[in-house]
Formats: sequence, structure tokens, C-alpha cells
Amino acid sequence: MDDKILPTKLLWIDLEMTGLNPNKDLILEVAAKITDFDFKILKSYESRVYQDPKKVKKLLNANSWYTEEFPENINIFLSEIDNQKTSNQIENDLIELVSKSFNGEPAILAGNSIDKDRSFIDHYWPRLYKLLHYRMLDVSAWKIVMNSKFNVEFPKKSNHRALDDIQASISELKFYLEWFNQPNKKKNL
Repeated sequence: MDDKILPTKLLWIDLEMTGLNPNKDLILEVAAKITDFDFKILKSYESRVYQDPKKVKKLLNANSWYTEEFPENINIFLSEIDNQKTSNQIENDLIELVSKSFNGEPAILAGNSIDKDRSFIDHYWPRLYKLLHYRMLDVSAWKIVMNSKFNVEFPKKSNHRALDDIQASISELKFYLEWFNQPNKKKNL
């Protein structure tokens, strides 16, 4: 992709998975939002991914993060299995969304700790992966700078559902950017 073409939009994606290893874990749900750089939402997409219920239950129950921090999500993911799309259908939907929305412009992936989501996209949805620009906008990098250098913390709440997590990531980046525009605030720049 041409680096001279400046992006006018961002592709926010969040995946909920059974764990963090794309070689053994499964994608459970995906949400995507396309925004401009004022964070106006231009398009949205959300879907659950059909997976074998026995595998999902086994992987979630083996993940202490789910069993200790979000046990209610295990039941939610398992109860929603009947109304889900296949992984291939979702990849096709996302390819169509990106192709129509970015039309030759670089599709910059955005989100929190987005490299993990990107590794699952690469593993499970390689055709979608090919549409992504090599650059990413990772809100967690902003979090590190804002927390460590400026002692600014975003009050983030999450239930670790894909759509809610995207909205929280967008709100978090807006919060940091707005902090720089506050008048009469001494900043250690």
C-alpha cells in the first residue's frame, strides 16, 4: 500500500477469543467499527463466530482468566451458539465492509492491544489480513504514555464483549486527545 496516501478512516476491531494463542484458541465474537479521525462512526459490524460448543466449553473452562474474572461470559458465549455465523461467512462480511469503506485507502487497524487481534486475523482470516495496512493505532501504547508520563488514567470499565470493548477503546483515545486540549493545565511536555 502506498504510504503517501493518508488515511481518513480507522478500522476498529475487537475479538473475543477462548484464550490468547491463535494456534489453539478460537474466536468467539467480533465487532468492527469504521470511524473518521473525529471518531464519528461510519459503519459497524458485529457477529458471533460459530465454533464447536464442546471445544468452546473446554477452552473457556481451562482459561483461569475467564473462570475467575468473567465466569458469566462462559454461559453467554455458550448460550449464543445457535445464532452464529461461520468463520468464513464473517471473513467475507468483513472483507466486503473494508473493501467498500476504504476503497484503496489504507485500512489502519485500531484498538487496544490490537496486535493480539491482528495475530488471530492473520491465522483465521488471511484474506482479510491482506487488506490491512502494516501500521496500526494501538490505544494501549497511548495508555502507557499517558499513565507513566502524565499520570492520566482513563476510567475504563469492560465486560469483555467485543462491541463494548471497541467503544471503550474509542472513548479512551478521545479522552487522551482531549486531555491535550484542556486550557490552563500544566503539562510536562
